[in-house]
Amino acid sequence: MEIRPYEPADAEGLWQRKRDFELGLGSDTGGDEKRSQYEGKLDADYREEWLEWVERCVAEDERCVTVAVDESEKTSADAVVGYAFVLPESHRFIWDAAVLNELFLSPAHRGTGVADELMTAATDLARDQDLPLDRLVLDVDQENDRAKAFYDRYGFEHWGEMVARDL
Repeated sequence: MEIRPYEPADAEGLWQRKRDFELGLGSDTGGDEKRSQYEGKLDADYREEWLEWVERCVAEDERCVTVAVDESEKTSADAVVGYAFVLPESHRFIWDAAVLNELFLSPAHRGTGVADELMTAATDLARDQDLPLDRLVLDVDQENDRAKAFYDRYGFEHWGEMVARDL
């Protein structure tokens, strides 16, 4: 397994993992209605805009998106098996801290230590950022027990609560 900064050639694989991440959020933490909402947004326009945003973030700091690549699958979109996405330093005022936007690993690769390597890359980048508060923050769905256990293992603690409303 190779853990390295994202490259433009990884775009299709990164997008496939982003879809997996979003659809997992929808189905694992909210049932059919939430999954349908998440699935509905993942159209071609969203894909294009999201990948353009990834490119802008990577242009600011190539380490903000780290990918896990299964070296035996390098010729397919399945080669990218996971990623960690830390917002670039210019976004530090969102929560006055480094923001771990997303960390995802394909189910087949969980429990192998790859998620730990992605977390290490994320925390290393966060430590290098000039931050108002020396923290790495993220949003974890209350119903995502697997993710909460992973972040607990890394010493993440409850720090406020995000609330949302439909517009």
